[in-house]
Amino acid sequence: MNEALNRIAEQARRVGRNVTFMEVCGTHTMAVSRSGLRQLLPANVKLISGPGCPVCVTDTSYIDAAIELARRPGVIVTTFGDLIRVPGSESSLERERAAGADVRVVYSPADALALARENPDKQVVFLGVGFETTAPTVAWTIKKAAQDGVMNFSVLCAHKTMPFAMEALLKDQEVKIDGFICPGHVSVITGAQLYRFIPERYGIPCVVCGFEAVDVMKCIVMLLAQIAGKRTAVEIEYSRSVNETGNPAAQQLIAEVFEESDAGWRGIGVIPRSGLAIRKEFARWDAGRSVTFRESKPHPGCRCGDVLRGVLTPPDCKLFAKVCTPTNPLGPCMVSSEGACAAFYKYERKAAV
Repeated sequence: MNEALNRIAEQARRVGRNVTFMEVCGTHTMAVSRSGLRQLLPANVKLISGPGCPVCVTDTSYIDAAIELARRPGVIVTTFGDLIRVPGSESSLERERAAGADVRVVYSPADALALARENPDKQVVFLGVGFETTAPTVAWTIKKAAQDGVMNFSVLCAHKTMPFAMEALLKDQEVKIDGFICPGHVSVITGAQLYRFIPERYGIPCVVCGFEAVDVMKCIVMLLAQIAGKRTAVEIEYSRSVNETGNPAAQQLIAEVFEESDAGWRGIGVIPRSGLAIRKEFARWDAGRSVTFRESKPHPGCRCGDVLRGVLTPPDCKLFAKVCTPTNPLGPCMVSSEGACAAFYKYERKAAV
């Protein structure tokens, strides 16, 4: 670790100016906070978190739609654990479950499909949230339900893809980014080629990074070396799992079941072509066609959206660690195990004081 820090310091001196690197992966967020890396970096190197937590970027209107479904008689709503406590406009899935709704935590969409088979008299809805990493498993489950004729299973889809969100941040005048720490899990599916447009079009270096603290430090060295050498490219630090082209079978499965769509991102707004919608061929298994998405707003004091854009750090929010805590979360960044506010609260709260 000391050797890596020394290499960072050396490259930071070569750069000779302030630089800001953004990670767009919730696992990286946790690794940085847990290791205390932010406090060990040279003064001219800053790390900020971006929209890399899939639960955090999910719009309030989606949570409200999931709550609407949970309130319907004969419906079982299934979800990953992080989503259950995210506040909607007036309630949460956790509160609805306490009030009698059938809301269950599952570990995979296949678990939800099995639940539908076991309960033919119920409608089982899976909340499909995530990036390119989880989209293939949801696509496979929808396809399997169609093949087997499981008609009481459906997905409320809020899958998103990363590149257009990264481009939206680069166009945001309030956001200053000198390099991207690119997500490892997403890149296993898509390949590093996904990010080529960033150095080519915007002159911003990118490095695909693994998930240990030492991976992040190596990634920072590589980004600094690009800046010091006045070059921009997409490089792969996480070469043990990521290549240029990714997983073609997973990509084909996504393309078969999903199509590009506009999607709302918390804090950023609607980004064209950044979402995945279920194709009309699988409309029978699309729960979104039976629910109304209404304009919804988060808690008025919550700055989660600005944290996701990298404009603020969690301690900059006046509610952080005061009104908003893990036991009383007012926004998803404090709820999710990959949220920046949760990471700061658990690992960096004292350092931020």
